[in-house]
Amino acid sequence: MGSCKRIAYSGKTQVIGQANVSRRGFLGAAGALSAAALLTLGGCANGSQTNGASGSNGSLPSIVIGTLPTEDILPMWVADNEGLFGAAGLSVQITEFQSATELIAGVSSGDVSFAMTDPMVAASMYASGTDLSLEWVTLGTTPQQGRFGIMVGPDSNVQSLSELAGVPIGVGTNTVLEYVMDVLMERAGVPDSQIVVQELQKLPVRYQAMASGQVAAAALPGSLLALGEASGARTIADDTTGDNISQSVMIARTDFLGKNGGTDALAALEGVWNQAATEINDDPEKYRALLVQKANLAESVAQTYPISQYPQVERPTSDMVEPVLEWMADKGYLTVGLTYDQATGKFARA
Repeated sequence: MGSCKRIAYSGKTQVIGQANVSRRGFLGAAGALSAAALLTLGGCANGSQTNGASGSNGSLPSIVIGTLPTEDILPMWVADNEGLFGAAGLSVQITEFQSATELIAGVSSGDVSFAMTDPMVAASMYASGTDLSLEWVTLGTTPQQGRFGIMVGPDSNVQSLSELAGVPIGVGTNTVLEYVMDVLMERAGVPDSQIVVQELQKLPVRYQAMASGQVAAAALPGSLLALGEASGARTIADDTTGDNISQSVMIARTDFLGKNGGTDALAALEGVWNQAATEINDDPEKYRALLVQKANLAESVAQTYPISQYPQVERPTSDMVEPVLEWMADKGYLTVGLTYDQATGKFARA
């Protein structure tokens, strides 16, 4: 079994995680499944080391940004690649984790000061004792940004979500994908009692189960939906129309913002994000190769995968976060009641 050890921070982008034999083993059997491993959860051996962040003039505290290797963080990779951090007087290190569990551990320990995640993870960390705030939406200010959906395999006869009532759907519990799945099923008129979960936390395993017919359907992110569509699978519903139901967010630890210069560093980082997002939006194809490399997009979709329009810095709204908190409470994923203050981006116990 191959593995990646935790690497001491050195001002370079690090890759932290552990290669998984079961992930690699099943993917070796078929080309499409091999590509699935390269999409968003590739093993450490394939993890990329990007150019390190430029050093600052020492007046602002150094920033460590934690992320999974997904498209949601592309503006920060562009900023790293184009030297925008140093130009803003920042010393920034982007640390790529290979699982949400490892990312959460990095934030909770204080090794990571900022992180790209989702409101569910942020709320769970806060409830567990990590004081943080939601600073801006990285993708999802509109329904078209950041696609999630429910997919059936190439040999499936299922045409609509109503046909999946009472049928197990592959998903990871207490995730943004489960939330999107529940909302989409509710929109289709499927009662909550008829939404059945097949627990499949690892995305490549979930994709394989759907593609091979081991599960009737699976809830998947945009990159795997694109791969499935290129391989004959069908997306029967996604969240790119109707009310906006999914976001990824940049969070910050409160103790970092309380440091001398912490709020100034945040303001500078926001400016860098806005600049990088504008550059991507003005010429997305210029950054396709970087996206393919950093998000580990499969070769079959690398040249056709749609590059998102990235938002300017904008705090998540109450309309985005409060329904998520209510859903988590209803599911039993929160042991304490939480509220969200849009003005500050902070949670509070109800």
